[in-house]
Order: sequence, then structure tokens, then C-alpha cells
Amino acid sequence: MAKSPRNQGLLSYLAALPILIVPFALYNLLAFLFNLKFIEQVFHIPRLLLADSLPVSTGDLLVFLGVLLLYVEIVRATRRAGGIMDQGLSLLLFITMLVEFITVERAGTSTFLNLLALSLVDVIGGTTISVRTAQRDVMLESRH
Repeated sequence: MAKSPRNQGLLSYLAALPILIVPFALYNLLAFLFNLKFIEQVFHIPRLLLADSLPVSTGDLLVFLGVLLLYVEIVRATRRAGGIMDQGLSLLLFITMLVEFITVERAGTSTFLNLLALSLVDVIGGTTISVRTAQRDVMLESRH
């Protein structure tokens, strides 16, 4: 069964969505709907040689998820020809997060600041990958 051009266009838009929207959405869901404090400890990681343990909070888990998804986003950017849509949506997500950080009290946490930094790295990294890929393509075409 062939995909209709309309559905294929929708799929390309969805594929262009930055994956870092997931921790951003989770943060807002947890902060505003469940009134969760991101300093609440979830579990401890034992450090055997030091005979103590490291507490892990919900904010730590959310930032860890963001780091993993940033890796996936960078791999995605290197595997397919990105585009202005990918860059634009990543930049839009960063600007949205920045505005929320500046204007919304519940977004004024270190967890949100770390997610904001990951979004900035996504924008800069995606732009860098796009520029390097374009330079390589131009060099390859000029040799022929």
C-alpha cells in the first residue's frame, strides 16, 4: 500500500521534530500537572570503595534522559540529510525553553537550566554538522 503524498509530508515534519522535546515536555508535565520537586531522591547509587552512596533525584534522571536523547539527535543529524526544517525546529525549541526559563518561576531550576544547555548544544551541533556536510558535498562536486 503506497503512502499518500499528504501522509508522507506529515511524516517528514514529524521526523524533523527535535527529540529533545521529550524531556522538555516531561519537565513541564511533572512540574505543572504533578507539582513535582526535581530535588526529590529516587534512589541511591552505592560507591563501594568510598563506603557511601550517591543520591539520584528526579531532576538527575530527566537530565540523564536528555543527554541520551541528545546523542540520538546527533546521530540522526549525521545519518540523514538534515535540512532547514530540522534546524529551525531545534532553534524554536531552544527559544521556547529560554523564554520559559526567563519568565516562568517553576522553570527556574538547575534541572531546567541543564535541559536548556542540552538544547543549545543540539542547535549548535546540528548547525555545525550541516555546515560540515555541505562543505564536504561542495568539495566532492568540485572535484568532478
